[in-house]
Order: sequence, then structure tokens, then C-alpha cells
Amino acid sequence: MPEPAPVLTTERLVLPLWSSDVVADLRAGRRRPEWHRDFPRTDDLDAATLWVDGDPWGPRSIVRGTTVLGSIGCFGPPEPATDGVPETEVGYGLVAEARGWGFATEALSAVLAAADAAAVRLRASVEPGNAAGLRVLAKSGFTSLRGADEEGRLVMARPLPPEVSRG
Repeated sequence: MPEPAPVLTTERLVLPLWSSDVVADLRAGRRRPEWHRDFPRTDDLDAATLWVDGDPWGPRSIVRGTTVLGSIGCFGPPEPATDGVPETEVGYGLVAEARGWGFATEALSAVLAAADAAAVRLRASVEPGNAAGLRVLAKSGFTSLRGADEEGRLVMARPLPPEVSRG
């Protein structure tokens, strides 16, 4: 299965995997000049606890120009789901100032393209009251509602496109 590239790019964004020094700064509470003043958010710090060196599915920065606006990544490498399709959960978030510009949808589309290339299905969890998060998932093709997780978040999956071959 092909792995996502260390750096994914879109029309407006660059999505580099976190390096050990970025994670060390996040964990130690040190600031970097390229970080937006509101980065890291609590979710970004949580993502740093999931980071594993060399995991191409791990956390990435969402960078516009030279500024880190948030993070996106999977909660570990894909594993076969009950139907045998490799699957992993994706999470993402932006600082408040960067919301509403389509950056989350654009970043997610790059991760989805990498997942499609590897024939990996993605799922995501979202708070039921998070209208913006639900819109991003809907625009990105997350159409399979799997119910709620133990914390009451909706779990949605994006079916693999028909043109994606598994094998």
C-alpha cells in the first residue's frame, strides 16, 4: 500500500508531517515563530501525544504562506475494518481566525487523495452541534453515519470512491 508523502500540497496550503523537533516544542510548551498566535490548540497538543516518528499517517501542520494555522492527521496507521477495508480515523482543526475560509475542507481533500491512493477509507468523529465540522465532512464525502462513539460524537466514514482499486 502506498504511503502518503511527507508533505502534501493544495492550491493554498502545505501539509508537512510533524518532525521530532516540532513535537518536542509542542510537548514542552515552546513557541515557534511560524505558529499562529493561537496555535497550538488543545486538539493540537492531543495530536502530539499520538505522534510516532516515521508514521506517514500521523499529524501534519496546516500551513498557509508561512503560518501554521492548525493540524490534520490520522490517529495511527490504517488497520482492516470489519469488512476488510483498511481504515483509520482522521482529525483536523484550525485556529478560530482561519475558520470559514475553506482551509479545513482543502486540507482534508489532500489527506483524502493520499488515502485514496493507498485504498484506505477514512472515518471522522464530530460533535453533533459542530455545524461547521459537519459541513466539512459532508462536502468531503463522509456519507456513512456509524452512530456515536463513547463520548457522544457522531462517527462518519467516507466510502472509497468506486475507481479506487483494492489490491
